[in-house]
Amino acid sequence: MVERCLRGEEAAWEDLVKTHTRRVYSICLRFTSKEQEAQDLTQEVFLRVFRTVKSFRAGEGSFTVWLTRLTRNLLIDNYRRTKSERVTDSIEDQLPMLEEKTAIESRTDAMLAGREASEVLQGALAKLSPELRETVILRDLEGMEYREIAGALGVPEGTVKSRLNRGRAELARILRRQKVVV
Repeated sequence: MVERCLRGEEAAWEDLVKTHTRRVYSICLRFTSKEQEAQDLTQEVFLRVFRTVKSFRAGEGSFTVWLTRLTRNLLIDNYRRTKSERVTDSIEDQLPMLEEKTAIESRTDAMLAGREASEVLQGALAKLSPELRETVILRDLEGMEYREIAGALGVPEGTVKSRLNRGRAELARILRRQKVVV
């Protein structure tokens, strides 16, 4: 598919975006916890892919790993760029989220329970350090293999396993403090 994109086939580019959008969006959402920001970052990832797909070397690894690394780098850049904004978030910025929670409460109990569990998990993930969070997300939520994560993060496989272990332990501790059964 990547080779077809490099040859300029529009249909191949559309297939590539369709195939990988959900994964990229999921990573962005789990990292930012904000739907609109995740959508914007997903678009930005694919703009970067479009501009830099020529740098992908099929012999050095899978496209998924390359794309995950590109996504991760963009998320790190975004995290650094928006650090001061996160510190100064006002209640007005939180109103859409509060309104959404109110709307969710009108749904069925089963849907509400699922959404609440997801929000609790998102909140707990947000409390992890970025390096632990990205490792847990890539392994436990995205289902990537250790070697793929190592390639995407540019660290040894042992480091991935260590971060995953520490991240899971920290996540469990956070959830226990919130009285969530782990």
